[in-house]
Amino acid sequence: MIHLAGSVQAQQRALVAGEVPGVVSELAVSEGDFVRRGEILVRLRNTAMRRDLEGAVAQLEEAQARLQLAQTALDRSRGLRDSGVISSQQFDDAETEVGAWQGRADQARATIGRLEAQIAASHVRAPFSGVVVREHCQLGEWVASGGAVVEMADTRRLEIVVNVPEKHFVGARKGAKARVTIEALPEVDLEGEITAVIPRADPQTRSFPVKVGIDNTDGLIGIGMSAAVAFPGPEARAGTVVPKDAIISQGALRLVYRVDEGPPGEDGAATYVATSVPVILGAGVGEWIEVQGVATGDTIVTRGNERLAPGSAVLVEPTEYAEP
Repeated sequence: MIHLAGSVQAQQRALVAGEVPGVVSELAVSEGDFVRRGEILVRLRNTAMRRDLEGAVAQLEEAQARLQLAQTALDRSRGLRDSGVISSQQFDDAETEVGAWQGRADQARATIGRLEAQIAASHVRAPFSGVVVREHCQLGEWVASGGAVVEMADTRRLEIVVNVPEKHFVGARKGAKARVTIEALPEVDLEGEITAVIPRADPQTRSFPVKVGIDNTDGLIGIGMSAAVAFPGPEARAGTVVPKDAIISQGALRLVYRVDEGPPGEDGAATYVATSVPVILGAGVGEWIEVQGVATGDTIVTRGNERLAPGSAVLVEPTEYAEP
């Protein structure tokens, strides 16, 4: 099992902003209040918009009445034109009058729609069910368009964010189960699930962010609490590993230099030579990497190997490496 420390965060959190500018006439919630999706958070003063709406409705009513009269006149003109009583120009003027009042009616409807939308937007509503964790406005304060009014968080579903070292990254898989304990609630043992594995390491720590989701329907866990997460690591298996320093790259080829016994020296002493061995790389763990092509127990060159050629004489000086 891999054991890591992390902190509690809300999976869903947002700064709720108003779509229209205005003065806060009512702050309907306070910090710590639970609100359901669609409930009103803040009301902005909309008196001027309502007056404009009344004017737009009156303009529409006038345009519709004028349009009806113009349409009646046009219908009458059509018969008079066919009888030769009025000219084609007079008939065209009647058609133009109908088009003009139709345009004014359409414009008034558009204005009404826009004002109704602005009045509705002056009531800022909760985009999701959650808790108000911070107020960003006060009664009588001017709020600009897009200005934050409150901050909300859904505390019913939380997540623990842990930084997984690269050697354990392969063991972190979305959907895997994890055990979670909260430092402030040692008696509570929770089952979580890995909801996200971010495949981008922090360049300083070489660790990967992993998110573990947990339920908090009883509301015992607070955002920001310290937590410990345990989840299964990669399954152990037999393999041969060498220090990463031993790997030589030659284009697409990867090889190591193995130390083999050479012909006896003039004094009969043993000598050693380098033999190039192509290898296939596997998973890396710290400063070690799995390879196929050499056997466990082989002596491998890790220093000065860039300057070697097959058959080069080597001096064997053991170098200590920490175990993987």
